[in-house]
Amino acid sequence: MPIDILMPALSPTMTEGKLAKWLIKEGDAVKAGDIMAEIETDKATMEFEAVDEGRLGRILVPEGTEGVAVNTPIAVLLEEGESASDVKAAPKKAEEKKPEAPKAEAPRAEAPKSAAAPAAAPAPAAKSGDRVFASPLARRMAEQAGIDLKAVQGSGPHGRIVKADIEKTPAGTKAAAAPAAAGKAAAPVASGPGARQLADLLKMPYRLEPLSGMRRTIARRLTESKQTVPHFYLTIDTEIDELLSLRKRLNDKSEAKISVNDFIIRAVALALKKVPAANASFDESGMLYYEHADISVAVATPAGLITPIVKQAEQKGLTQIAGEMKDLAVRARDGKLKPEEYQGGTFSISNLGMFGIKQFEAVINPPQGCILAIGAGEQRAVVKNGQIVPATIMTCTLSVDHRAVDGAVGAEFLQAFKGFIDDPLTMLL
Repeated sequence: MPIDILMPALSPTMTEGKLAKWLIKEGDAVKAGDIMAEIETDKATMEFEAVDEGRLGRILVPEGTEGVAVNTPIAVLLEEGESASDVKAAPKKAEEKKPEAPKAEAPRAEAPKSAAAPAAAPAPAAKSGDRVFASPLARRMAEQAGIDLKAVQGSGPHGRIVKADIEKTPAGTKAAAAPAAAGKAAAPVASGPGARQLADLLKMPYRLEPLSGMRRTIARRLTESKQTVPHFYLTIDTEIDELLSLRKRLNDKSEAKISVNDFIIRAVALALKKVPAANASFDESGMLYYEHADISVAVATPAGLITPIVKQAEQKGLTQIAGEMKDLAVRARDGKLKPEEYQGGTFSISNLGMFGIKQFEAVINPPQGCILAIGAGEQRAVVKNGQIVPATIMTCTLSVDHRAVDGAVGAEFLQAFKGFIDDPLTMLL
Protein backbone atom coordinates (compact mmCIF):
# COMPACT_ATOMS: atom_id res chain seq x y z
CA MET A 1 0.00 0.00 0.00
CA PRO A 2 1.45 3.46 -0.89
CA ILE A 3 2.87 5.36 2.11
CA ASP A 4 2.02 9.03 2.63
CA ILE A 5 5.09 11.16 3.40
CA LEU A 6 3.92 13.90 5.75
CA MET A 7 5.24 17.40 6.37
CA PRO A 8 7.40 16.90 9.47
CA ALA A 9 7.53 19.06 12.59
CA LEU A 10 11.25 19.88 12.59
CA SER A 11 11.10 22.06 15.71
CA PRO A 12 8.84 22.16 18.78
CA THR A 13 7.23 25.44 17.65
CA MET A 14 6.75 24.53 13.98
CA THR A 15 3.12 24.45 12.75
CA GLU A 16 3.81 25.01 9.06
CA GLY A 17 6.83 25.38 6.79
CA LYS A 18 8.06 26.00 3.28
CA LEU A 19 9.08 23.09 1.09
CA ALA A 20 12.21 24.82 -0.15
CA LYS A 21 13.66 22.12 -2.44
CA TRP A 22 13.16 18.50 -3.45
CA LEU A 23 16.48 16.61 -3.62
CA ILE A 24 14.99 13.49 -5.30
CA LYS A 25 12.71 12.99 -8.31
CA GLU A 26 9.61 10.89 -8.90
CA GLY A 27 10.72 7.33 -9.61
CA ASP A 28 13.93 7.56 -7.54
CA ALA A 29 14.68 4.76 -5.06
CA VAL A 30 14.68 5.86 -1.43
CA LYS A 31 16.33 4.25 1.60
CA ALA A 32 15.82 5.11 5.25
CA GLY A 33 18.15 7.98 6.12
CA ASP A 34 18.32 9.41 2.58
CA ILE A 35 17.92 13.20 2.38
CA MET A 36 14.70 13.80 0.48
CA ALA A 37 14.08 17.55 0.73
CA GLU A 38 15.07 20.85 2.30
CA ILE A 39 12.36 22.38 4.48
CA GLU A 40 12.38 25.96 5.74
CA THR A 41 11.08 26.28 9.31
CA ASP A 42 10.47 29.50 11.24
CA LYS A 43 14.21 29.81 12.01
CA ALA A 44 16.31 27.70 9.63
CA THR A 45 16.42 25.53 6.51
CA MET A 46 16.73 21.88 7.47
CA GLU A 47 17.21 18.58 5.68
CA PHE A 48 14.35 16.06 5.76
CA GLU A 49 15.37 12.38 5.94
CA ALA A 50 13.35 9.40 4.74
CA VAL A 51 12.24 6.94 7.41
CA ASP A 52 10.92 4.22 5.05
CA GLU A 53 12.31 2.41 2.02
CA GLY A 54 10.67 2.38 -1.39
CA ARG A 55 10.38 4.44 -4.55
CA LEU A 56 9.06 7.98 -4.80
CA GLY A 57 5.75 7.55 -6.57
CA ARG A 58 4.44 11.10 -6.66
CA ILE A 59 5.33 14.56 -5.34
CA LEU A 60 2.17 16.20 -4.00
CA VAL A 61 3.64 19.53 -2.87
CA PRO A 62 6.03 21.20 -5.37
CA GLU A 63 9.19 22.89 -4.16
CA GLY A 64 8.83 26.55 -3.26
CA THR A 65 5.39 26.02 -1.70
CA GLU A 66 4.92 28.06 1.48
CA GLY A 67 2.52 27.58 4.37
CA VAL A 68 2.47 23.76 4.24
CA ALA A 69 0.85 22.62 7.51
CA VAL A 70 2.59 19.98 9.63
CA ASN A 71 1.27 16.43 8.90
CA THR A 72 0.03 17.42 5.42
CA PRO A 73 0.95 14.74 2.81
CA ILE A 74 3.76 16.10 0.64
CA ALA A 75 4.62 12.97 -1.38
CA VAL A 76 3.74 9.28 -1.77
CA LEU A 77 6.24 6.44 -1.39
CA LEU A 78 5.68 3.17 -3.27
CA GLU A 79 6.63 -0.16 -1.76
CA GLU A 80 8.01 -3.12 -3.70
CA GLY A 81 5.63 -4.29 -6.43
CA GLU A 82 3.56 -1.10 -6.50
CA SER A 83 3.31 1.22 -9.49
CA ALA A 84 2.45 4.87 -10.15
CA SER A 85 -1.13 3.85 -10.98
CA ASP A 86 -1.61 2.99 -7.31
CA VAL A 87 -1.30 6.67 -6.36
CA LYS A 88 -3.63 8.24 -8.92
CA ALA A 89 -6.03 9.27 -6.19
CA ALA A 90 -3.33 10.43 -3.81
CA PRO A 91 -3.44 14.18 -4.65
CA LYS A 92 -7.16 14.28 -3.92
CA LYS A 93 -6.58 12.46 -0.67
CA ALA A 94 -3.97 15.02 0.31
CA GLU A 95 -6.36 17.91 -0.19
CA GLU A 96 -9.23 16.17 1.54
CA LYS A 97 -7.20 16.01 4.74
CA LYS A 98 -8.02 19.69 5.11
CA PRO A 99 -11.04 20.68 7.27
CA GLU A 100 -14.24 19.00 6.14
CA ALA A 101 -17.10 21.01 4.75
CA PRO A 102 -19.55 22.00 7.47
CA LYS A 103 -22.93 20.35 7.46
CA ALA A 104 -25.94 22.43 6.65
CA GLU A 105 -27.29 24.07 9.76
CA ALA A 106 -30.93 24.27 10.70
CA PRO A 107 -32.35 27.81 10.93
CA ARG A 108 -31.48 29.32 14.27
CA ALA A 109 -34.40 29.71 16.65
CA GLU A 110 -33.48 33.27 17.52
CA ALA A 111 -33.56 34.47 13.90
CA PRO A 112 -36.46 36.94 13.34
CA LYS A 113 -39.26 34.98 11.67
CA SER A 114 -41.23 38.01 10.50
CA ALA A 115 -38.56 39.20 8.08
CA ALA A 116 -38.92 37.97 4.53
CA ALA A 117 -36.03 35.72 3.56
CA PRO A 118 -33.90 37.17 0.75
CA ALA A 119 -33.21 35.19 -2.39
CA ALA A 120 -30.47 32.64 -1.82
CA ALA A 121 -27.03 33.73 -3.00
CA PRO A 122 -23.84 31.66 -3.23
CA ALA A 123 -21.90 31.74 0.03
CA PRO A 124 -18.61 33.59 -0.29
CA ALA A 125 -16.75 30.75 1.42
CA ALA A 126 -17.42 27.60 3.41
CA LYS A 127 -18.12 28.68 6.99
CA SER A 128 -19.14 27.12 10.28
CA GLY A 129 -20.53 29.93 12.38
CA ASP A 130 -17.86 32.64 12.07
CA ARG A 131 -15.19 30.20 10.88
CA VAL A 132 -13.83 30.56 7.35
CA PHE A 133 -12.00 27.64 5.73
CA ALA A 134 -8.85 28.77 3.91
CA SER A 135 -5.36 27.44 3.26
CA PRO A 136 -2.55 28.79 5.52
CA LEU A 137 -0.97 30.57 2.51
CA ALA A 138 -4.30 32.19 1.59
CA ARG A 139 -4.76 33.40 5.17
CA ARG A 140 -1.30 34.95 5.20
CA MET A 141 -1.79 36.65 1.83
CA ALA A 142 -5.18 37.99 2.94
CA GLU A 143 -3.72 39.40 6.14
CA GLN A 144 -0.93 41.16 4.24
CA ALA A 145 -3.39 42.60 1.71
CA GLY A 146 -5.96 43.68 4.30
CA ILE A 147 -8.62 41.38 2.80
CA ASP A 148 -11.49 40.08 4.95
CA LEU A 149 -11.74 36.36 4.20
CA LYS A 150 -15.50 36.50 4.76
CA ALA A 151 -15.74 38.59 1.58
CA VAL A 152 -13.91 36.05 -0.61
CA GLN A 153 -15.59 33.39 -2.76
CA GLY A 154 -13.68 30.13 -2.25
CA SER A 155 -12.97 27.98 -5.32
CA GLY A 156 -11.20 25.10 -3.57
CA PRO A 157 -12.73 21.82 -2.34
CA HIS A 158 -15.99 22.46 -0.45
CA GLY A 159 -15.66 26.21 -0.99
CA ARG A 160 -12.22 26.46 0.65
CA ILE A 161 -10.32 29.69 -0.06
CA VAL A 162 -7.01 29.13 -1.86
CA LYS A 163 -4.17 31.33 -3.12
CA ALA A 164 -5.81 32.01 -6.51
CA ASP A 165 -8.92 33.41 -4.80
CA ILE A 166 -6.86 35.96 -2.85
CA GLU A 167 -4.92 36.98 -5.96
CA LYS A 168 -8.23 37.82 -7.71
CA THR A 169 -9.55 39.88 -4.78
CA PRO A 170 -8.69 43.61 -4.59
CA ALA A 171 -6.55 44.65 -1.61
CA GLY A 172 -8.54 46.02 1.30
CA THR A 173 -11.77 44.18 0.41
CA LYS A 174 -14.05 43.97 3.43
CA ALA A 175 -17.15 41.87 4.09
CA ALA A 176 -20.47 43.69 4.23
CA ALA A 177 -21.18 44.72 7.80
CA ALA A 178 -23.95 42.73 9.48
CA PRO A 179 -27.01 44.88 10.29
CA ALA A 180 -26.91 46.19 13.84
CA ALA A 181 -29.30 44.55 16.28
CA ALA A 182 -32.55 46.45 16.86
CA GLY A 183 -32.19 49.16 19.44
CA LYS A 184 -28.36 48.92 19.49
CA ALA A 185 -25.84 51.21 17.84
CA ALA A 186 -23.07 49.64 15.77
CA ALA A 187 -19.91 49.10 17.82
CA PRO A 188 -17.21 51.67 17.10
CA VAL A 189 -14.05 50.55 15.33
CA ALA A 190 -11.25 50.51 17.91
CA SER A 191 -8.24 50.48 15.61
CA GLY A 192 -7.19 52.60 12.68
CA PRO A 193 -5.94 51.45 9.28
CA GLY A 194 -2.90 49.19 9.05
CA ALA A 195 0.40 50.42 7.65
CA ARG A 196 -0.36 49.14 4.15
CA GLN A 197 -3.90 50.55 4.04
CA LEU A 198 -2.63 53.94 5.25
CA ALA A 199 0.18 53.96 2.67
CA ASP A 200 -2.29 53.10 -0.10
CA LEU A 201 -4.70 55.78 1.09
CA LEU A 202 -2.01 58.47 1.16
CA LYS A 203 -0.37 57.17 -2.05
CA MET A 204 2.95 56.68 -0.26
CA PRO A 205 5.47 54.70 -2.37
CA TYR A 206 6.65 51.47 -0.72
CA ARG A 207 7.96 47.98 -1.46
CA LEU A 208 5.99 45.05 0.03
CA GLU A 209 7.82 41.89 1.06
CA PRO A 210 5.86 38.90 2.38
CA LEU A 211 6.61 38.04 6.00
CA SER A 212 9.06 35.17 6.39
CA GLY A 213 8.46 32.46 8.95
CA MET A 214 11.32 33.85 11.03
CA ARG A 215 9.91 37.41 10.99
CA ARG A 216 6.49 36.12 12.07
CA THR A 217 8.08 34.18 14.93
CA ILE A 218 10.12 37.22 16.04
CA ALA A 219 6.99 39.40 16.01
CA ARG A 220 4.94 36.88 17.96
CA ARG A 221 7.54 36.08 20.61
CA LEU A 222 8.63 39.67 21.29
CA THR A 223 5.04 40.88 21.48
CA GLU A 224 4.33 38.05 23.93
CA SER A 225 7.43 39.00 25.94
CA LYS A 226 6.55 42.69 26.31
CA GLN A 227 2.91 41.92 27.10
CA THR A 228 3.41 39.11 29.62
CA VAL A 229 6.89 39.49 31.14
CA PRO A 230 7.36 42.22 33.79
CA HIS A 231 10.67 43.77 32.65
CA PHE A 232 12.93 45.90 34.80
CA TYR A 233 16.40 47.19 33.93
CA LEU A 234 19.77 47.52 35.68
CA THR A 235 22.71 49.39 34.13
CA ILE A 236 26.40 49.27 35.00
CA ASP A 237 29.61 50.69 33.51
CA THR A 238 32.63 48.42 33.00
CA GLU A 239 36.21 49.37 32.18
CA ILE A 240 37.69 47.32 29.34
CA ASP A 241 41.24 48.69 28.90
CA GLU A 242 42.77 45.63 30.60
CA LEU A 243 40.52 43.34 28.57
CA LEU A 244 41.57 44.94 25.28
CA SER A 245 45.23 44.67 26.24
CA LEU A 246 44.89 41.00 27.24
CA ARG A 247 42.96 40.24 24.07
CA LYS A 248 45.74 41.72 21.93
CA ARG A 249 48.40 39.67 23.73
CA LEU A 250 46.41 36.44 23.37
CA ASN A 251 45.67 37.04 19.68
CA ASP A 252 49.35 37.80 18.98
CA LYS A 253 50.28 34.35 20.33
CA SER A 254 47.39 32.27 18.97
CA GLU A 255 45.85 31.50 15.58
CA ALA A 256 42.37 31.56 17.13
CA LYS A 257 41.25 35.18 17.11
CA ILE A 258 39.31 36.01 20.27
CA SER A 259 36.74 38.82 20.12
CA VAL A 260 35.49 41.12 22.86
CA ASN A 261 32.18 39.27 22.58
CA ASP A 262 33.94 35.99 23.43
CA PHE A 263 35.25 37.59 26.65
CA ILE A 264 31.70 38.78 27.42
CA ILE A 265 30.25 35.27 26.93
CA ARG A 266 32.90 33.83 29.25
CA ALA A 267 32.31 36.57 31.86
CA VAL A 268 28.53 36.04 31.81
CA ALA A 269 28.93 32.28 32.21
CA LEU A 270 31.30 32.66 35.17
CA ALA A 271 29.07 35.31 36.76
CA LEU A 272 26.08 32.93 36.49
CA LYS A 273 28.15 30.23 38.14
CA LYS A 274 28.97 32.68 40.94
CA VAL A 275 25.35 33.92 41.22
CA PRO A 276 23.23 30.88 40.22
CA ALA A 277 19.99 32.56 41.31
CA ALA A 278 20.26 34.72 38.18
CA ASN A 279 20.34 31.65 35.93
CA ALA A 280 16.60 31.06 36.29
CA SER A 281 13.24 30.95 34.55
CA PHE A 282 9.71 31.42 35.86
CA ASP A 283 7.09 28.75 35.23
CA GLU A 284 3.56 28.40 36.62
CA SER A 285 4.61 25.05 38.10
CA GLY A 286 7.61 26.56 39.91
CA MET A 287 11.01 28.21 39.50
CA LEU A 288 13.61 26.60 37.24
CA TYR A 289 17.25 27.05 38.31
CA TYR A 290 19.63 25.78 35.64
CA GLU A 291 22.75 23.77 36.38
CA HIS A 292 24.68 25.07 33.36
CA ALA A 293 25.10 28.46 31.69
CA ASP A 294 23.81 27.92 28.15
CA ILE A 295 24.39 31.36 26.64
CA SER A 296 22.21 32.49 23.72
CA VAL A 297 23.98 35.11 21.59
CA ALA A 298 21.92 37.34 19.28
CA VAL A 299 23.12 37.14 15.64
CA ALA A 300 21.66 39.36 12.90
CA THR A 301 20.84 37.53 9.65
CA PRO A 302 19.20 38.75 6.42
CA ALA A 303 15.96 37.03 7.51
CA GLY A 304 15.98 38.41 11.07
CA LEU A 305 17.46 37.83 14.51
CA ILE A 306 18.43 34.37 15.75
CA THR A 307 20.16 33.30 18.97
CA PRO A 308 22.59 30.37 18.63
CA ILE A 309 23.67 28.87 21.94
CA VAL A 310 27.10 28.28 23.49
CA LYS A 311 26.21 25.38 25.77
CA GLN A 312 27.82 24.88 29.19
CA ALA A 313 29.89 28.00 28.56
CA GLU A 314 31.11 28.04 32.18
CA GLN A 315 33.18 24.93 31.36
CA LYS A 316 34.79 26.33 28.20
CA GLY A 317 37.83 28.49 27.69
CA LEU A 318 38.07 31.59 25.50
CA THR A 319 39.57 29.73 22.53
CA GLN A 320 36.82 27.11 22.50
CA ILE A 321 34.10 29.76 22.87
CA ALA A 322 35.63 31.77 20.00
CA GLY A 323 35.70 28.71 17.70
CA GLU A 324 32.12 27.71 18.50
CA MET A 325 30.77 31.23 18.01
CA LYS A 326 32.43 31.62 14.61
CA ASP A 327 30.89 28.34 13.42
CA LEU A 328 27.45 29.09 14.91
CA ALA A 329 27.36 32.61 13.44
CA VAL A 330 28.24 31.41 9.92
CA ARG A 331 25.61 28.67 9.97
CA ALA A 332 23.04 31.03 11.51
CA ARG A 333 23.44 33.46 8.58
CA ASP A 334 23.21 30.54 6.14
CA GLY A 335 20.04 29.23 7.83
CA LYS A 336 21.72 25.91 8.66
CA LEU A 337 21.35 25.75 12.44
CA LYS A 338 19.66 22.72 14.01
CA PRO A 339 16.76 23.45 16.40
CA GLU A 340 18.77 22.35 19.45
CA GLU A 341 21.44 24.92 18.50
CA TYR A 342 19.12 27.93 18.88
CA GLN A 343 16.40 26.69 21.29
CA GLY A 344 16.76 26.17 25.02
CA GLY A 345 19.36 28.70 26.22
CA THR A 346 19.23 29.91 29.83
CA PHE A 347 20.52 33.51 29.39
CA SER A 348 20.92 35.85 26.38
CA ILE A 349 23.46 38.44 25.23
CA SER A 350 22.73 41.15 22.66
CA ASN A 351 25.73 43.21 21.58
CA LEU A 352 25.29 46.38 19.48
CA GLY A 353 28.61 47.91 20.49
CA MET A 354 30.10 47.29 17.04
CA PHE A 355 27.50 49.74 15.66
CA GLY A 356 28.52 52.49 18.07
CA ILE A 357 25.39 52.16 20.24
CA LYS A 358 26.24 53.51 23.69
CA GLN A 359 23.38 51.91 25.64
CA PHE A 360 20.07 50.11 25.03
CA GLU A 361 17.53 47.87 26.76
CA ALA A 362 16.93 44.49 25.10
CA VAL A 363 13.66 42.52 25.13
CA ILE A 364 13.77 39.30 27.17
CA ASN A 365 13.72 36.06 25.17
CA PRO A 366 11.06 33.88 26.90
CA PRO A 367 11.23 31.66 28.86
CA GLN A 368 14.65 32.99 29.89
CA GLY A 369 14.82 35.30 32.90
CA CYS A 370 17.48 37.78 31.71
CA ILE A 371 19.17 39.32 28.68
CA LEU A 372 22.30 41.49 28.83
CA ALA A 373 22.56 44.40 26.36
CA ILE A 374 26.15 45.41 25.53
CA GLY A 375 27.00 48.94 24.37
CA ALA A 376 30.11 50.31 22.66
CA GLY A 377 33.42 50.75 24.43
CA GLU A 378 34.30 54.44 24.31
CA GLN A 379 36.87 56.78 25.83
CA ARG A 380 35.47 58.67 28.84
CA ALA A 381 36.92 60.75 31.64
CA VAL A 382 36.85 58.87 34.97
CA VAL A 383 38.12 59.67 38.44
CA LYS A 384 40.86 57.40 39.86
CA ASN A 385 42.64 58.18 43.13
CA GLY A 386 41.31 61.72 42.99
CA GLN A 387 42.62 62.28 39.44
CA ILE A 388 40.61 62.61 36.21
CA VAL A 389 42.03 60.12 33.70
CA PRO A 390 40.83 58.61 30.40
CA ALA A 391 39.43 55.08 30.35
CA THR A 392 37.57 52.88 27.87
CA ILE A 393 34.10 52.37 29.32
CA MET A 394 31.46 49.88 28.16
CA THR A 395 27.89 50.35 29.40
CA CYS A 396 25.86 47.16 29.95
CA THR A 397 22.13 46.94 30.74
CA LEU A 398 20.49 43.86 32.18
CA SER A 399 16.81 43.31 31.32
CA VAL A 400 15.25 41.14 34.03
CA ASP A 401 12.01 39.15 34.39
CA HIS A 402 10.91 40.27 37.85
CA ARG A 403 8.97 37.02 38.34
CA ALA A 404 12.21 35.03 38.15
CA VAL A 405 14.98 37.35 39.36
CA ASP A 406 14.75 40.04 42.03
CA GLY A 407 16.54 43.37 41.89
CA ALA A 408 19.19 42.43 44.45
CA VAL A 409 20.02 39.21 42.58
CA GLY A 410 20.28 41.11 39.29
CA ALA A 411 22.59 43.67 40.91
CA GLU A 412 24.74 40.89 42.42
CA PHE A 413 25.07 39.28 38.99
CA LEU A 414 26.16 42.58 37.39
CA GLN A 415 28.75 43.11 40.12
CA ALA A 416 30.21 39.66 39.44
CA PHE A 417 30.15 40.30 35.67
CA LYS A 418 31.87 43.68 36.11
CA GLY A 419 34.56 42.04 38.24
CA PHE A 420 35.48 39.62 35.46
CA ILE A 421 35.42 42.32 32.75
CA ASP A 422 37.42 44.87 34.75
CA ASP A 423 40.01 42.22 35.72
CA PRO A 424 39.96 39.74 32.80
CA LEU A 425 42.89 37.67 34.10
CA THR A 426 40.45 36.20 36.64
CA MET A 427 38.63 34.58 33.70
CA LEU A 428 41.73 32.55 32.91
CA LEU A 429 42.15 31.05 36.38
